[in-house]
Amino acid sequence: MIFWRVKPLNQILETAERKSLKRQLGPIQLTLLGIGAVIGTGIFVLTAEAGQKAGPGMMIAFVIAAVVCALAALAYAELAAMLPVSGSAYTYTYGVLGELVAWIVGWALGLEYGIGAAVVCVGWSGYMNGLLAHADFFGLVQPGALALPEFLRTGLYAGGGFNLLAFLIGLAVTGLLVIGTSKSARVNAVLVAIKIVALTVFICIAVPAVKSANFEPFLPGGWGSPLGGVGVLGAAASIFFAYVGFDAVSTAAEETKNPNRNIPIGLIGSLTVCTIFYLLVGYGAAGSVGAQPMLGSNGMPLDPGTPEMMAACANSEALVCSREPLAHVLRMLGFPILGNWIGIAAILALPSVILMMMFGQTRIFFTMSRDGLLPDVLSKVHPSFHTPHVITLITGLVVSACAALFPVGKLADTSNSGTLLAFAMVSIGVLILRKQQPDRPRPFRTPFAWLVCPLAVLGCLLLFVNLSMTAKIVFVVWAAIGLVLYRSYGYRRSQLAPQGAG
Repeated sequence: MIFWRVKPLNQILETAERKSLKRQLGPIQLTLLGIGAVIGTGIFVLTAEAGQKAGPGMMIAFVIAAVVCALAALAYAELAAMLPVSGSAYTYTYGVLGELVAWIVGWALGLEYGIGAAVVCVGWSGYMNGLLAHADFFGLVQPGALALPEFLRTGLYAGGGFNLLAFLIGLAVTGLLVIGTSKSARVNAVLVAIKIVALTVFICIAVPAVKSANFEPFLPGGWGSPLGGVGVLGAAASIFFAYVGFDAVSTAAEETKNPNRNIPIGLIGSLTVCTIFYLLVGYGAAGSVGAQPMLGSNGMPLDPGTPEMMAACANSEALVCSREPLAHVLRMLGFPILGNWIGIAAILALPSVILMMMFGQTRIFFTMSRDGLLPDVLSKVHPSFHTPHVITLITGLVVSACAALFPVGKLADTSNSGTLLAFAMVSIGVLILRKQQPDRPRPFRTPFAWLVCPLAVLGCLLLFVNLSMTAKIVFVVWAAIGLVLYRSYGYRRSQLAPQGAG
């Protein structure tokens, strides 16, 4: 049996009331949280990754990823407005598809948010290391005097040793999250403004410098192969990470004032703003300096993060080789100072994305613990800060360690695997609830649900099969570990378990 131990929606709301978080976030804060979670490493760093997989065709990849996310966002908005509690897709699935499927989704969301936060830590490190290598800090030092040794710039599995800066920023954000949500939201609002200004400056400089010759050939890797993870679809599967994060808005539902109105506003509003920026930034980057990939002996783009790719990029100034692509573009266009300032903006702003990714992870596991599927200690709330500090500290340590060891591209693909499963389950859940409880109040209704939701599921499946093989293998292993944990602990300790089952 799959659809068993379905938790009634009214019971979900009652459980949340017994052990709830303080409602303190409004619509503007939610939209900013969404923008803060979305605009980050995806556009600041993965632009180079997308260029390596698809060349200028990454523009199509941006559109494909945006469409899939938009379809999923409409489904998220309906369920989030109906169930304004922590837990996101996990909670929604629990109330529709049952405990086993909910566990799988919650466990997958852990992969999404936890590894996603590590991705951003690595992206932040790339910009920070780039700034240390290029800036003279107003003439106080020689350019590069403060640069870290190469061994400490990249992780062990990315050709280096230990990514020190990625590790440290993960720990710093962990501390901020422990202090409190409202404080985090206020800091995030400032950081979002910095990112918007930085991307606007980039667009104003790069777009006028676009040359049509830089878009030829437009599809050097073709449309891609499910086994290769390259081409337009492979790039879309990776760049999908640039859009995820809007669902983190729904994980904040329990801490939102008037969630029935504000959650849909935060979801749709943040995704719309980010999509416009992404298309302009991608067009400017590819058209101004070119985004042709490094090719292997077979004439196809090399797989990012491999030793072959690292060797090809050893002495190259190509955009696809840069760990700080937007700053790199401005330097190549003759604006080194502005390039440094773009780097500074990324350094200041990317922590907001780490913050929201880790925020999402902690709230998912907080809710699973509250439901009895994970140990009670993980839902313990700090008496002064009113935050789930135990799971926050554990998450922060794991995120920091992963960021210190692994390359950004592989981490992003792995994170996307969990995201795509969660998005598909939410879309299916909307349709099942439409049949099971047609009269239940829906403050927000997904338009054309019987068209939008199946398309969202198909889109998620398309992107999943085009992820790198490594990401798909990690996902299967992670899911297997999760099922073992559920059978050995959650199955017996769940609030819905019959008495004596443990």
